[in-house]
Amino acid sequence: MQLHGIVPAIVTPVDSEGKFQAEPFSKLVDYLYRSGAHGIYVCGQTGEGMIQPVAQRKLVTEEAIRNSPPGKQVIIHTGAYSTQDAVELTRHASAAGATAVSSLPPCGFYSFAEVERFYQKVAAAATVPFLVYYFPDVCPGISSAEQIETLLGISGVAGLKFTDFDLCKMMRLKQSGAAIYNGRDEVLAAGLLMGADGGIGSFYNIAPELFVDVYENSRHGRWKQAVETQKRINALIRVTLQFPLIPAIKQILAWSGIGCGPAIEPRRPLTEAETSALRQALEQIEWEPAAVLG
Repeated sequence: MQLHGIVPAIVTPVDSEGKFQAEPFSKLVDYLYRSGAHGIYVCGQTGEGMIQPVAQRKLVTEEAIRNSPPGKQVIIHTGAYSTQDAVELTRHASAAGATAVSSLPPCGFYSFAEVERFYQKVAAAATVPFLVYYFPDVCPGISSAEQIETLLGISGVAGLKFTDFDLCKMMRLKQSGAAIYNGRDEVLAAGLLMGADGGIGSFYNIAPELFVDVYENSRHGRWKQAVETQKRINALIRVTLQFPLIPAIKQILAWSGIGCGPAIEPRRPLTEAETSALRQALEQIEWEPAAVLG
């Protein structure tokens, strides 16, 4: 399957004890697909995958695949703090029917040689296309275009999730022929202009139709319209980032009719004052949470 399009980094609904909740997850998946999303990115940073138990991540993976119709991309983030867990999750996702798998590099102070060895082992465990995840703000073990090009040369690696504002670097990497997903929601239109095949992002959960609109306008060369929609997206991002991101997104989804529960500890919930301030901030930019049906 071609790797492309708008792929929300879907949140993981949980109860008060952090246990996965399948019913709201299914409802959210359906909402995203009805809004035009081309796939979902599961258990990434937004999906709080790294702080979930391996067994639960496998369950989320299976539900994501089960709830996705033919033709949709299900990309499973299998990164973990240990190589052993990442390999286990990668094998499971491949066997379960994922379209592709992806992984952050090891998070922490690792040398590039250690990062490269990690990716060699995890990519070798995949029987589906593998995506490197470049996110230097979180995992500084990868920093240069040359290092990324080395990782793209690993057997089984098909592409890259590029979460950075250096779009000149992304444009250079695209010349390798790899599939690239833009990972900074604020610059989706610019990323597509610079050669990205699509985007993966957090705010796609709460405004999927806007990101689909940017993508479709870009495909048809309607860059002025794409930029206008990007401005609307960025207004939403600016006000939401005044608050803790994952709890804020889950709160907005709750207002939309999809109760995804709290963020997983150690993340804290929004306070009552923050919840009220978030609603007021959204009203100030005349943005209403979508009324999700079904």
